[in-house]
Amino acid sequence: MEKKKPLIILTGPTAVGKTELSIKLAKAVNGEMISADSMQVYRYMDVGTAKIKQEEMEGIPHHLIDVLDPVEDFNVVTFQVMAKKAMDEIYVKGKIPIVVGGTGFYIQALLYDIDFEETTDSVESDYQQKLHTFFKENGAHLLHEQLKEIDPVSYDTIHENNVKRVIRALCFYHDTGYPISVHNKEQRKKESPYNFEYFVLNDDRAILYDKIEKRIDQMMEEGLIKEVQQLLDYGCTPDMVSMQGLGYKEMIPYLKNECSLEDALYILKRDTRHFAKRQLTWFRREKEVTWVDKTQFADTDAILTYMITCLRAKQII
Repeated sequence: MEKKKPLIILTGPTAVGKTELSIKLAKAVNGEMISADSMQVYRYMDVGTAKIKQEEMEGIPHHLIDVLDPVEDFNVVTFQVMAKKAMDEIYVKGKIPIVVGGTGFYIQALLYDIDFEETTDSVESDYQQKLHTFFKENGAHLLHEQLKEIDPVSYDTIHENNVKRVIRALCFYHDTGYPISVHNKEQRKKESPYNFEYFVLNDDRAILYDKIEKRIDQMMEEGLIKEVQQLLDYGCTPDMVSMQGLGYKEMIPYLKNECSLEDALYILKRDTRHFAKRQLTWFRREKEVTWVDKTQFADTDAILTYMITCLRAKQII
């Protein structure tokens, strides 16, 4: 039987401190990074995504950062294709891919090689068009309500404002006759084709929330408002995938004089805390993860030593 290829995942909630640790890890194991971040893939979006700076990379190659234009679409299927290509390139060099980022759904898709069974071509189906029209006329809430009967699991897990995923779930049911949540559950039972270690970095909640607040204050100092305005001037519209990111969608109403800066900042900080909470809920549901609680370690080097021990135990390094 062919030996499984090695794969390291380093994830955790936003602002927990993945970047610094990932660089140390990559140096220790001769690895290269693959970003599992749904927003850092876009060019010109640096401040609001807390994108790693060139000097912070310390010479470690980073894949899937700054590769798409902000007017382009990006989803889990695109991520899967791009990440697999990057992994192949890394393996050819005799190195280990390290997937770093907080988008759990993307990580799961790559780790278990999930087949999303795209039910429609890139050309929009008549049914999709009908749903888009329904959304424009009736709003996100009533569109989301359509899931209630046919797919209660998706109804509970997909937020009504995530119109794209709501439409996808409705289309999947329309095209296949069974819920996308059932399909995804079956896919999650798959065994990973990789010899992997899945680290989830976490911290005390009060510390994490404080870091989130400080990070957002720093983003404001670094020019978040200017960055969002430049993206709007570039041609980005609020309904684009890139503009759905935290930090972008909250600042657009302020720039349109629909709310005060104080309100926009309050909503951004609140929603980022909620996002971190949802990320942790997702990771707790995942199987075969190794939790790394920062409060149990003296410093980053101590965490790295622990991670190396785990990787050796699984013969990944």
